[in-house]
Amino acid sequence: MTKCNPVATPVDTDSKLSATSGPAFSDLTLYRSLAGALQYLTFTRPDIAYAVQQECLFMHDPREPHMHALKRILRYLQGTINHGLFLSVSTISGLTTYSDADWAGCPDSRRSTSDFCIFPGDNLISWSSKRQATVSRSSAEAEYRGVANTVAETTWLRNLLL
Repeated sequence: MTKCNPVATPVDTDSKLSATSGPAFSDLTLYRSLAGALQYLTFTRPDIAYAVQQECLFMHDPREPHMHALKRILRYLQGTINHGLFLSVSTISGLTTYSDADWAGCPDSRRSTSDFCIFPGDNLISWSSKRQATVSRSSAEAEYRGVANTVAETTWLRNLLL
């Protein structure tokens, strides 16, 4: 896919993938190796963490739309080949943390996904995109669970830095 047309975002914002959408993908090894390679790439490209996490949910039974979504991530990477995680010397004046959650984002289980990223100074050092363990009854509950995970990680990092 070195000569593919790039896209502006790693995921299609108009649709949600389901575990049963579309016909089964024939080459399981190809899907799993590509998803695994993209998962490894998230160490230096946290901008694709959510998209890759969503595709890794379907490794046990990938479908054609899931493979199309993996190819979309590759197309995004083709257009943003110079992006990456760069660490620079900076003073740590405090930890800046961002958190978000989608409410009932999974069409199969109706569970939410929590995301966070943590910056000491100007450098990103911790990030996560993870499906919540239980179904939230409201968007406020989903956000609260996401913030609770973020606070736990931030507290651990704060104690580590002290």
